[in-house]
Amino acid sequence: MSGFRYGFHHGGVSVPDLDAAVAWYGRVLGFSLERRFEIPTIPARVAMIVNGDLRIELFEVPGAAPLPDERRVPDRDVHTHGFKHVAFVTPDVAALTEELKGRGADIVWLKVMPHGTACFIRDLAGNLIEFVQGPIPAGEAGSL
Repeated sequence: MSGFRYGFHHGGVSVPDLDAAVAWYGRVLGFSLERRFEIPTIPARVAMIVNGDLRIELFEVPGAAPLPDERRVPDRDVHTHGFKHVAFVTPDVAALTEELKGRGADIVWLKVMPHGTACFIRDLAGNLIEFVQGPIPAGEAGSL
């Protein structure tokens, strides 16, 4: 083993409307804008949003293709190679799911399975976000 250490910095999500996405992630998941910038070589408008120690980088790219329907369903999305979703941990998935419903989240499902309890929601572009039940690691909490 090499001795290198690393931690999670952010996940990246492509969205059709950057301003609407910043507002949705703020209203539904409690993220706030950390900074905005542009990447002219893509070209993309970008926003880094933050909730506690959690970060998501949102990209708006002119002319980008919408998320295909099969990528919007957790059990179908895994049939395509690539990254699937971001997952957050919470002590009570069922209670969080009810809170997210009240905030207008698109709930895919809430399941109690032998390997754990989980909820999937979709953001305003259909991107999947998972919440799993468990203890929150020290220094990695966000809040609604």
